[in-house]
Amino acid sequence: MLTLIYLIAITAEAMTGALAAGRRHMDIFGVAVIAFLTALGGGTVRDIVLGRYPIGWTQHPEYVLLVVAGGLAAVLVARYMRHLNRLFLILDALGLVAFTIIGCDVALGMGYHPVIIVMAGMITGIAGGILRDVLCNRVPIVFRRELYASVSLLVAILYLGLNHLAMPHDWNVIASFAFGLALRLVALWREWQLPVFAYRHDHH
Repeated sequence: MLTLIYLIAITAEAMTGALAAGRRHMDIFGVAVIAFLTALGGGTVRDIVLGRYPIGWTQHPEYVLLVVAGGLAAVLVARYMRHLNRLFLILDALGLVAFTIIGCDVALGMGYHPVIIVMAGMITGIAGGILRDVLCNRVPIVFRRELYASVSLLVAILYLGLNHLAMPHDWNVIASFAFGLALRLVALWREWQLPVFAYRHDHH
């Protein structure tokens, strides 16, 4: 189940990377690089932080090929899509939730403390999107008012909690994924937002 979720996640995030690169009128190489960093960047950062070597995708070159294929697929279908921003947000929601679960599972398997497990899930979930947005000269979604990092946090806590309650692994993955995806999509639909800290220093 987790492998299937992972394949869906890297494909979805590769497509968001390609769409973001297309908005910045990048060439095909730029599209491929952004797709790669978006899809595999979060897991790479997580593996480095946790000291998990070799890094996951280096042992599975087929993942790299899938990412490139996902990016190119986005390029091909983009011209026929009327609601690209909606597609972008849905794909990104899939990746956010799936990668959070995967990051938690990796850290859990390595025996880390629950706090580190939650952090590993969040790093995996949001780091690729941060790389994508920064390289495309956008304020990362995670730093805006939307419920984004908070969704990742809640998914990580739920996954860890259900694991503690000894829920079967596949059911835990399904429940956490369904909860996170539903929460993110409802938050987008209802335009739920977090409070913003706005500071102005007036010189007198």
